[in-house]
This record gives sequence, structure tokens and C-alpha cells, in this order.
Amino acid sequence: MSTEKRTPLDRERVADTALRLLNEVGLDGLTLRAIAKELDVKAPALYWHFRDKQALLDEMATQMYRRMVAGTVLDPADTWRERLLAMSHGLRTALLGYRDGAKVFSGSRFTGTDHAPALEANLRLLTEAGFTLVQAVDAGRTVNAYTIGFVIEEQGVRPLPGEPREGFDIEERARRMADFPLAAEAGRLLFDDYDRQFEEGLALVVAGIGARYGIG
Repeated sequence: MSTEKRTPLDRERVADTALRLLNEVGLDGLTLRAIAKELDVKAPALYWHFRDKQALLDEMATQMYRRMVAGTVLDPADTWRERLLAMSHGLRTALLGYRDGAKVFSGSRFTGTDHAPALEANLRLLTEAGFTLVQAVDAGRTVNAYTIGFVIEEQGVRPLPGEPREGFDIEERARRMADFPLAAEAGRLLFDDYDRQFEEGLALVVAGIGARYGIG
């Protein structure tokens, strides 16, 4: 009989393993059975920690957030625009670090209160800049939703950076749509240079928030 001691199975270890496996198999292939196999345990052992896959996704999203903010210090001198931009850039970078990262994050519920300090600081900065609390929440939610939605679409074309999905050949698309020159050329803007696309869309969103609430 082996006397080797196994690392105790806990929520953090299961979530970490799931995030690692996510990059290999994607969200559709991420089953509790596959995670259990990776951990060398029986699948029922995972139900002691997670009642279902959504509960696991909640913990995975929480771990993603913890990694995203680890070592990050908010600049108290930020303007409200700078803070929204920084939040969005940080979130996109974090989500792109995982195959289907945006889908995992979308709709998940944080299992702890790790996000509360940053949320409090961001809401305070916005309200001190002239937003009401309702407006500050709406502004933050809108930027957050834009970022997650953008990355879901981005990862639909490129599951991981530098890994395009089959069927998104821009030149081939342009040939098929040769009778529609504007639509054909638009493909280069829709399915390439996602950094430029993201920055322009984010600038539009933040400018719209300022215009909507009359805050410079």
C-alpha cells in the first residue's frame, strides 16, 4: 500500500484544476467527470464541494478575479474615465488568459467578497466625480458588460490569442462577398485587429457615459 500523502481536495484545488483543464478542452468539454479524472478522484468526490457545474463556474470566476487583482493597486489620482478604462483593460486581459474565459465569467456569482474593496473604491470615485450611485452602478455595469461581450465574440473567433478558429479566413470571405464591396471590406474590420476594435468600442462607451450624464 502506498504511503504517499495526497494533497487534500478542497474548493480552491478543484477550481485551479478546472481552470487549467479549461485551456485544453474549452467550456463544453469541461465536465465534472473530466476534472475528477485530472485530480485522480471519483466524480462524486467533487459534489462534496460543488453541487453542480454552475457552482464550480462561480468558484472558477472568483479565482479568475483573485488572480486578476493580485498585486494591483488602484491609483487614487485616477479620473472616472481613467478608472473605467483601467477596469476594462484589466478584465479583458484576464479573460483572454483562458479558453472561453469570458463565458465562464459571464453570469457567474462571486463566492467571496474579494471584489468588494475595489467596487467600493470605484463607486466612491465615480460618485465624488458627480455621478449619483445609480449612475455610477449603471456606468460600471455597462463597461463591464461591453468588455465581457466583446471578449465572448473575440474568443468565438480566436479561442486563445494566436489560435484562429476554422472558417474565419478574411480573404476567402472577401472573395465570397465580392459583389458587396463595403460588406466585403468590413470583414477586415470585424475579424482582425481586436485590440483596435476593443479600444474604439470602449472609447465610444465611455464617451457615451459622459455625454449621457453630463459629466466631463
